[in-house]
Amino acid sequence: MAKSKAKKLREKLAREGKRNPENGRGTYALANLTTKMTKTKKEKLNKIYKKERQSRYGMDRENVVLLFCSLR
Repeated sequence: MAKSKAKKLREKLAREGKRNPENGRGTYALANLTTKMTKTKKEKLNKIYKKERQSRYGMDRENVVLLFCSLR
């Protein structure tokens, strides 16, 4: 497999006695540090409320038919 230009440059710097960035990479640098939070009850209810509201009113807006009757 071919080496990338960046890897070749890192190896060249290491041969010349300069610092190799690969040595600074630890397991902590590769870890995913984002925290995942579960939704609160209020967020879940709000999602359901908005979803039902959109489905209920979304169809009505598209298929609105107005009938005017005049009795004389």
